[in-house]
Amino acid sequence: MKFFGRFAAIRGISASFAPGRLYVVLGDNGAGKSTLLRIVAGLMEPSQGSFTLLGTTDHRKVAHRVGYMGHAPLLYDELSGMENLRYFAGLYGLDDDTVCRKAMQMVGLDPELSRRIGQYSQGMRQRLSLARAVLHDPELILLDEPFSNVDVHSAREMAAVLGRVRDEGKTLFVVTHQAALMDGVADEFVHMAAGQIVAREEAVRKAAASNAEWTPR
Repeated sequence: MKFFGRFAAIRGISASFAPGRLYVVLGDNGAGKSTLLRIVAGLMEPSQGSFTLLGTTDHRKVAHRVGYMGHAPLLYDELSGMENLRYFAGLYGLDDDTVCRKAMQMVGLDPELSRRIGQYSQGMRQRLSLARAVLHDPELILLDEPFSNVDVHSAREMAAVLGRVRDEGKTLFVVTHQAALMDGVADEFVHMAAGQIVAREEAVRKAAASNAEWTPR
């Protein structure tokens, strides 16, 4: 349960999720999707109840094994893409530029691009925000509306990359209003309404979709 005053944003959820799968979380505005993701990410505590994350109820112990991309990009506008990633890599004790370059290339950005983030398009910022979330090679990746303000072609490429990340053994939760982008990539669609999980639907996978890669731009 998660209360904001008298309002129950999350209520009565009892569910388990297998590792190595890509879950797409769907629902109308106010369904509790983002709140659920923030609780799992450790950004807020449930008002009642508890949950096990990566085998433990002590979520701080596994925080470094989780990657999170929220609505806020959490980027520094005055820095370039590589400078941003170098900073966040340092927070994880990573000082190898190869890690940053690989993350940028994975999302279709050119590591040599010297432009400051403040001059990026919104779609480019979303891609870099995703690169930041997966920079430290987390086992669990939580993405809240990663396709916001991204053109359809790039969003489909991005969805294919998420499928490839899942194929590497990662577990992903993707909150989105654009369910069609995840067709053929998702393993399961999780439907929420009024703070509850109301349905879970197995998805049809297309093997070819998860093999796509982006060409750096």
